[in-house]
Amino acid sequence: MAIVTHYLSNGEKLVKQSGVELCVETFGDPAKPAVLLVDGAAASMLWWEADLCERIARGGRFVIRYDNRDTGRSTCYPPGRSGYEFTDLAEDALGVLDALEVERAHVVCRSMAGGIGLILGVDHPDRVVSLTFVSSSTGEDGLPPPSKGFADNVPAAPDPSDHAAVVDFVVASAKAYSGDSPFFDETATRALVERDVARARDIASTLTNHYAMDFDGAARDFGDIKAPTLVVHGDRDPALPLPHGQALRDAIPGAKLLVLEGAGHDLPRPLWDVFVPALIRHTASACGAVPPGADERIR
Repeated sequence: MAIVTHYLSNGEKLVKQSGVELCVETFGDPAKPAVLLVDGAAASMLWWEADLCERIARGGRFVIRYDNRDTGRSTCYPPGRSGYEFTDLAEDALGVLDALEVERAHVVCRSMAGGIGLILGVDHPDRVVSLTFVSSSTGEDGLPPPSKGFADNVPAAPDPSDHAAVVDFVVASAKAYSGDSPFFDETATRALVERDVARARDIASTLTNHYAMDFDGAARDFGDIKAPTLVVHGDRDPALPLPHGQALRDAIPGAKLLVLEGAGHDLPRPLWDVFVPALIRHTASACGAVPPGADERIR
């Protein structure tokens, strides 16, 4: 039975992909161009906020978000024993599209999921209309490490059986990843985290398993991506400083860079008025509807 969660939401449902259950929620009209949102390590689909999904849907897009394995309502594995590889997560993304009968999609990948975008773009170009990388990196040698003090601001892992401690940990981690952004909203973040932790099948698995899996597929070359690509990066990202986004833009032929001034390793709500129109333009341009623009630096 579908669970309707928001005005433009078509409800959550569980789909099966190669024996794995994945929780999927869509927004808007299935007849519109599809935008598949893929999040990073330990992040369920809730981190693509419903309000953000609605804004994209109102731009004439069919928005798809889903829980990766070991997050939210999707299949979980014993803590520390993920039992899958990075390429399996990429196959899950294709499985979501298959379940929704979507032949091709605009794929938006955040943080660690940039590797999923790489795999999809290189191995499955027939399924990808365009790519957008948010707060991601090529991972090449010579890029700057996390900013000074970042690691000191990430708290020690909590006892996963202590709900309050887990919530405090995730909120503090989100704040650390926001860097010195003026846009971090602790009240809104705590409300999201409370829902996320309560909703998880196994929060211990969520906190550990993405970091325990085999990151196979890393040998692929970003230069082999043919899909029109937009790179979005905060200029205050403490985990992957801005040169990571610039390197990603430089590595992908024809890629454009949108710099979000005041953003850390996140997409803060005050900058949605910048990000959403840029994404709508990019996805329209990929379909030939409007000409591509130059790099942008947005305050």
